[in-house]
Amino acid sequence: MNKAGLKGVRFHDLRHTGNTLAAIAGATLPELKERMGHASDRAAMIYLHATDERHSEIADILSTMAKAELKGK
Repeated sequence: MNKAGLKGVRFHDLRHTGNTLAAIAGATLPELKERMGHASDRAAMIYLHATDERHSEIADILSTMAKAELKGK
């Protein structure tokens, strides 16, 4: 990595970033497993932590929708 001017960056760092970005882009658990060559769900679940923020956004939107529906009745 030093030859590429990426001092202090390990191959694993690039792999983790790539798979995290794939998870953010919507890659499913089976897709992540295939990309990484992993057989276990546990290993691939590490990369899905990036989707936690999206789950919060979805929950907020659903909450707003529910409140609007309740006000309309």
